[in-house]
Amino acid sequence: MAALKDLDKTVRGESDAVEAAKRHLVQPWPYAGSIGTEARSLIGSGEGIYIMDGDGKRLIDGPAGMWCVNVGHRRKELAEVMYAQAMELSYNTPWYTMNEPSAVLAERIAGHAPGDLDHVFLTTGGSSAVESALRFMQFYNNVRGRPEKKLILSRGGAYHGSTYLSGSLNGRPRDRDWMDGADDLVVKLSAPNPFRRPAGVSVEVFADRLVSEFEATVGRLGADRIGAFIGEPIQASGGVIVPPGGYLKRIREICRYYDILYVSDEVVTGFGRLGHVFASGEVFGIEPDIITFAKGVTSGYFPLGGMVVSARLMDELRRSNHPDAMFGHGLTYTSHPVGCAVALKNLDLLEDGILDHARAMGPYFQERLKTLEELPLVGEVRGMGLMGCVECVADKESRDPLQLDKDVGRRIDAHCHELGLLVRPLINMCVMSPPLVITRDQIDDMVAILREGISRTMDDLRREGVWNE
Repeated sequence: MAALKDLDKTVRGESDAVEAAKRHLVQPWPYAGSIGTEARSLIGSGEGIYIMDGDGKRLIDGPAGMWCVNVGHRRKELAEVMYAQAMELSYNTPWYTMNEPSAVLAERIAGHAPGDLDHVFLTTGGSSAVESALRFMQFYNNVRGRPEKKLILSRGGAYHGSTYLSGSLNGRPRDRDWMDGADDLVVKLSAPNPFRRPAGVSVEVFADRLVSEFEATVGRLGADRIGAFIGEPIQASGGVIVPPGGYLKRIREICRYYDILYVSDEVVTGFGRLGHVFASGEVFGIEPDIITFAKGVTSGYFPLGGMVVSARLMDELRRSNHPDAMFGHGLTYTSHPVGCAVALKNLDLLEDGILDHARAMGPYFQERLKTLEELPLVGEVRGMGLMGCVECVADKESRDPLQLDKDVGRRIDAHCHELGLLVRPLINMCVMSPPLVITRDQIDDMVAILREGISRTMDDLRREGVWNE
């Protein structure tokens, strides 16, 4: 007990917490030169769309945590449900027992999924959801007598997780520079990024080229060797890459023709980010074989994720000649009762008006962000719903990224932090995905701060002689 009391005292003060982190806490995505000795910005509390940093400064939570605090901070309804469920049943083993909240949640999630996706497997987050989908593909093809059909098609700019297999799918710059991966299983296609299309090529021709590349890859590798294609409807951490219109539908049809499972990774776009529980059908008009989800399913209040699987795939497994084949996959916290109870209440909040509000605010958010293209440093503002990205370039005409200062996003974030806004810096980009409860006035505040942060960064770059408009 004495040790616990001492620990409690240690974490109460900001300076003590910072020192404890430097001594003991390994942060995610660290650099070797500072690994195990780093302390990051301390966040003390949150309410609505705001968070409070360790210095007592109130900030708009521009990234909504990490694309996840969809219903906003300090929702009493979620805290009360978390407490009540923990007092009723804090945990049960999913290996040979089950709990009621998980069954009810599976039914409600299936009710929102497109097409015949009506079976839900629950995990602990996005990485484990993607890992589960890919392991399911492997199991499915093994049971169907196709052990060679295991290759996975992913894309440049993709982000699908941090486990060994899910991390192997990633196609963002720097993600894999020093990390190993399952390169024998993954084939990367071009990023569907219209802003980076070749000069003189229309968006329509660019989309045709992406589809032709996909078909050529299937022809080169053989459809009998390709098990799945996985893609985010919008590449979130890759810079909010909105694909060309109709591109996803065309890829879906090719996958259906060649019996390649289409996995739609909705870890970010699901649960309201685009105004719907799932965006695959409602926004992009596709019916995948599997949808993965996480983050917004509990608004970040509890670690939870999962996948929704087509009834067709389940029927084929049940009709196979291997009824004793086991899908040997599960997690200690699969179908966690507390997480599922929180997700149910979170879904209540979304259905009771927040989804409607998000659909109403999305166009205004995009309109206001788009005004930042007036700034000389800004090459493109893009997005959909309540997710957006400001990409900075050295030259608007050539669209070259800032080769002389790859941390321009961090510079903007530092200025915005001082002004009252937290953004997500990604090399030469700033990404935003505020809580879905944001208002028009708060959007105005957010964009005004971002404009000033970019303007101050332009002044810094000019003064240092590393950029001239």
